[in-house]
Amino acid sequence: MALPVAEWQGRTARLWATLDPALRERLAAASLHDAVRLGCDLLRTEEEEEAALVRLCHRAPTHKEPEAASWYREQGNREFKRGQYQAALRLYSKAVSHEPPGSPEVSVCFANRSAALLHLGHFEVCLEDIARAESHGYPDRLLPKVLLRKAECLLCLGRLQDAQDILRVLESKMALDRVMSTQLTRLKKLSQLKVKLGEKERCPEPAQEARGGTGGKSETWEENNSISGASSSLSLSFDTERGRHLVASQDIVPGQSLLKEEAFVSVLCPGESLPLQDGEAAWDTRATNADLYCHRCLRQLLASVPCQGCSYAKYCSQDCADVAWQQYHRTECSLGALLLTLGVFCHVALRTVLLAGFAEVSRLVGWSHSGDKDLQNPEARCKPLSEAPDAGAGTRGIPGCDSSGRYQSSYQALFHLLPHTEQHSPEHKFLCTLSVVAICKQLQAAGLEASVLNQESPQQWSKPKTCEKTSDELSPELKAVAEAMLRHVLQLQCNAQAITVMQELGSGDGAVVDKKPVRLATAFFPVLSLLNHSCCPNTSVSFSGTAATVRASQPIPRGQEVLHCYGPHRCRMRVAERQQLLQQYFFECRCRACLEELESGVRSVVSIRNSFCCPKCQAQMQGEEDTLCCSNEACATSASRENLSCRLQDLQQQIKKALDLLRVGKDDQAIKMLLKCQMDAGNFLSPEHLLMGEMEDHLAQVYATLGKWQEAARHLKKSIEIVEMHHGPSSVEMGHELFKLAQILFNGFAVPEALSTIQRAEGILSVHFGPQNAQIQELQEMKACLSELPRNILQKT
Repeated sequence: MALPVAEWQGRTARLWATLDPALRERLAAASLHDAVRLGCDLLRTEEEEEAALVRLCHRAPTHKEPEAASWYREQGNREFKRGQYQAALRLYSKAVSHEPPGSPEVSVCFANRSAALLHLGHFEVCLEDIARAESHGYPDRLLPKVLLRKAECLLCLGRLQDAQDILRVLESKMALDRVMSTQLTRLKKLSQLKVKLGEKERCPEPAQEARGGTGGKSETWEENNSISGASSSLSLSFDTERGRHLVASQDIVPGQSLLKEEAFVSVLCPGESLPLQDGEAAWDTRATNADLYCHRCLRQLLASVPCQGCSYAKYCSQDCADVAWQQYHRTECSLGALLLTLGVFCHVALRTVLLAGFAEVSRLVGWSHSGDKDLQNPEARCKPLSEAPDAGAGTRGIPGCDSSGRYQSSYQALFHLLPHTEQHSPEHKFLCTLSVVAICKQLQAAGLEASVLNQESPQQWSKPKTCEKTSDELSPELKAVAEAMLRHVLQLQCNAQAITVMQELGSGDGAVVDKKPVRLATAFFPVLSLLNHSCCPNTSVSFSGTAATVRASQPIPRGQEVLHCYGPHRCRMRVAERQQLLQQYFFECRCRACLEELESGVRSVVSIRNSFCCPKCQAQMQGEEDTLCCSNEACATSASRENLSCRLQDLQQQIKKALDLLRVGKDDQAIKMLLKCQMDAGNFLSPEHLLMGEMEDHLAQVYATLGKWQEAARHLKKSIEIVEMHHGPSSVEMGHELFKLAQILFNGFAVPEALSTIQRAEGILSVHFGPQNAQIQELQEMKACLSELPRNILQKT
């Protein structure tokens, strides 16, 4: 959730309504500096609000809970016995995160998790968990079991000598223990391992060569002298209508990389979880983003390394955990519940000032006081730029550029992003002000001020913080921090960038993997923020961890602006819906798509293709009012828009039930229900409606699960036709659909068609994601495999 929880929003709204009108007027017109000062005064007198916030934080606990650790471990053991090793792995990780550091139980959690990793074939990671179990004091009486597991891993990795050394240690330990009957099964397994070991030593397997051709071609890149991370094919420009923006300084071709930027700051979006009720002692077993991705680098987690101080932060490695601790988590650790309660935007704002460092924050906040009006309208003090596309000297007048005229991905550039202070509603500014002040008050109360101001020595970093009784009045330094944070929270409404990842739907263990983009984190990208919006953009943005890459999705001639879609796309919604969503950015979109729909009066592609059809003759229904009429004059049937919308909702519920049946393995019932839904939909939805395509896609998934590849391909091709109508033949959506079709044709040995589909999918996806993309590499592997088939098989197919 970007903003604070609904209860805190409600409380601040009620408090705003009860304020004296004169005070409301002062707050509405206040500068950021004055807003923080007034917010501090209010929270100091409104003790009830602070108490309410404390109660809300109890619903999102992030401290270590040994009881939770024990419960999660038991649930993990249950899943392990059922052979559900992936589920067991995640539950053991939850248990590890709740165990206090140094407790004997944490070693057992690591050992249990190593067993799940072994069964899943993750041998290297299994060895890491075994090492963690040993370093945390794993009980000596249980050590033979873990050593046997270690030997298995080493054997599977081909590290024969290391495996042999472990086996000798294991034999001696068993001898010392005077082998009892309970260890006989272990000895039997040990002897089997020895046989395998001997066979491997006699017939060593050849070392596997690195797979060739899957890495893709390296991309050529010439960096811009004036814009960090940007290609030399771009230039930074300014005008009063568009503000700062990027323009092509040369002709650009589709797929060309234009910008590569590491996020200045990013915060993982925690994902949905069941809120705990007051007094409830139950724990959620579902895996959310917080369990699945590293809280620093956003890599997908396999066996997480927990924070030593809280149960929330999890990392992909000890290195990531250590860097996060040094840069910001030593300050954030004890504030976890408060940050989850106040939302991701507040969390991003805090982490931004921690990464920037107090000296830089204080310098820019102080500078803003001397030129506050200029900061609200930085374009007013910009010097006119030369019209020459490579006029680097002209960039010196653009806010965010350094003294040499270079625009860098820096805190200075981030600070100069517009906060639109005067355009946010007074109620929203009030909510943001009270939220950042509450965080700074908690920093002071918890004795973390020195950490925020970078006044702590490294020796103090690992020491646990204790709450200290301090004055209710914020120090001048923390007020400066609060002011910067308020600025960043307001900036995020227009400049937050969602980092997305393609996430598998379902278990992901089928022959055809279906994926969808999911918001993973919220970030500040100062250079990426230079791109203006268009509902028909000429770029595509992809992410790898915390790094963004912008590529041209269509030809961009020299002199044309480089444009990015902020969310509302002409293929996904009508112009009225797009304009309403774009209001949060405080501009009226005048892109080509919007002007065409607004000025010509032509109905959007979305409204035409997602329309209802006549229940009698299947012609398109038309009309803007509640009563729709058949476009076929000879028919003249009318129908209520509300009734048709209700039918659509019922149909979507039936499709959901069919998918639930598919998830529990009831394939035949799922097919019957989807076919019935398809028949019902044909009576009132246009043939090009996106939902018609989705049903074809679901049917393809079911038939693929059953191994009926021809039937699966037939349905998926119909889905692809509809996707192409809506999104275009070279869209990223088409790329994903063709990837699925390639998987189906590959599994069905439809070799010539599979090869042509692979080529088409590869061409589209490489434009949007580049040659290193995982889907492209998988396509290349499929192509290589099909190409290596014997010629007689290729001829038969």
